Amino acid sequence: MGERIRFEGGLRRRVCLFVVALAALGAAVPGAQAAPSQPAAAAAPKVLRYVFGVAETGFDPAQVSDTYSRAVTGHIFDAPLTYDYLARPAKLRPNTAASLPEISADFRTFTFRIRPGIYFADDPAFKGRRRELTAEDYVYSIKRIYDPRWKSPSLYALEGSKLVGMNELREQVVKENKPFPYDTEVEGLKALDRYTFRIQLVDPSPRFHLALTDSSILGAVAREVVEAYGDNIMAHPVGTGPFRLVEWRRSSRMVLERNPNFRDEVFDGEPPPDDTRGQEILARLKGRKLPMLDRVEISVITESQPLWLAFLNAEVDLTGVPLEFANIAAPNGELAANLARRGIRMERRAASDVTLSYFQMEHPVVGGYTPEKVALRRAIALAFNTEEEIRVARRGQATVAQSIIPPLTYGYDPDFRSENSEFSRPRAKALLDMYGYVDKNGDGWRDLPDGRPLVLEMGTGSDLLAREFNELWKKNMDAIGVRIVFKVAQWPEQLKMSRAGKLMMWSVGFSATVPDGEDFLASGYGPNKGSGNHARFDLPAFNRLFEQQMVLPDGEQRLALMDQAKKLLIAYMPYKVHVHRIATDLAHPWVIGYRRHPFMREFWRYIDVDMERRAQP
Repeated sequence: MGERIRFEGGLRRRVCLFVVALAALGAAVPGAQAAPSQPAAAAAPKVLRYVFGVAETGFDPAQVSDTYSRAVTGHIFDAPLTYDYLARPAKLRPNTAASLPEISADFRTFTFRIRPGIYFADDPAFKGRRRELTAEDYVYSIKRIYDPRWKSPSLYALEGSKLVGMNELREQVVKENKPFPYDTEVEGLKALDRYTFRIQLVDPSPRFHLALTDSSILGAVAREVVEAYGDNIMAHPVGTGPFRLVEWRRSSRMVLERNPNFRDEVFDGEPPPDDTRGQEILARLKGRKLPMLDRVEISVITESQPLWLAFLNAEVDLTGVPLEFANIAAPNGELAANLARRGIRMERRAASDVTLSYFQMEHPVVGGYTPEKVALRRAIALAFNTEEEIRVARRGQATVAQSIIPPLTYGYDPDFRSENSEFSRPRAKALLDMYGYVDKNGDGWRDLPDGRPLVLEMGTGSDLLAREFNELWKKNMDAIGVRIVFKVAQWPEQLKMSRAGKLMMWSVGFSATVPDGEDFLASGYGPNKGSGNHARFDLPAFNRLFEQQMVLPDGEQRLALMDQAKKLLIAYMPYKVHVHRIATDLAHPWVIGYRRHPFMREFWRYIDVDMERRAQP
């Protein structure tokens, strides 16, 4: 595969579309005599043509955090657990595990037993051997998250859970600046036999096992592969999942093919009896061998118009509707008549996500915990018109968010109301005036209390939609006399700068991968600075609340702590929380079985493509 990989800097501006040409096999030649009967030609490969609106960063589970890279790694690697594709609400089920984990009564010990006979995709790193998945592969893969070499953005998800001995081992490696000792046995992460591994935690964590559903991050990686490819591991993902990467042109094209070594697995699910769509999918696909697709071709199209045209021209089979075309595709939330006549199917639902703009809390202009700094952030938040954002930039495809915890997750309260949703320029101006953010030199713009210019800097992209959001920000800040400038960069570069604390402000979205709000509160937990905590917020009172709710089972006591924690985030405003998005997906009629799951990324294995129907004019 290595020779087929080509690296290209930056996002591609030109449109990269692929049209699958189905050549007729054995076509008759005029005047020729009939040939002897031949065996029937093999069916055309089943190919799903998919699109990313933002470039990927790479495919190493330990290093990636962006949605697009994780969409790929989630289909290449395998976590022990997964979700039922059709069950609503979400239901856990084993993936590579033989059963759900054994969990001790004190929620400190989690024991996983892996099914024998699961194999990695073939790779030269295995030197011709057929490589079976073992418990040691999960132990090794989790240790990689702790290895400082990989600078894993997912470390916070495990570090806060305090696996016995693992934090101390990492600290020792950092202190002594030596390679990570993967062969050192740690009590908190141990293979008990070939197919069994155990995780032991310092403190109770009733929901820890939910992290082991995320194949994109905690899927098993083979040690031989990492050692073979070293720092180039982002380009060489080798897993036990249903697909393998066979081509990658950075920021342009990715191609996955069916993994020939994928285990015997068939389609099944438990949709609710009153779920008509779920029951329809189950009836059609139950018992089919997975994956049903032979190939997935992914293009990166960063501009909305060519992406939309690619779908209308049937060059892309399945896509999320670009915001600019949401009212055309689904006026008043209903599928447009012209699309319905073509048999196109729409999936529309409230997403379990949140969009937000953060203030970097260590930045000398917008950061800090003193009253005047809190007042500045609150004033900026109050001056931003989220309803206008939904109406103008989002074309109605969102609802105002009241807190950082999204719908469909534990801790979300549909009746909760907060300052996050308030738009009040008079209050914003009053706060700025009260704390000395006034025009001191007569140029019409507010200055800092010490007289220096007050200038906000926000990271942004260069596409049309980003420009629309920039215009909203400028309009709202101009209205209160605050200057704002925009630092344009491509997504992967912005992500690096954000983790390093080099952006003053940036707008991002977070999607849930588990049905619990803890991961969203983790974005305010101090020890997560540099990973999940982009704002670098570090408030002792918040940290205590976060740690207290972590160890509690679900119930009123935990909900009360989560409520206090989200209120502190609102009061100090490290994040201006904007909206919960409404996801609208369109699929051509030859796409069979697509159903957006609120927490799963790896849905390609569950869908089929009717190639004969797609070939029809």
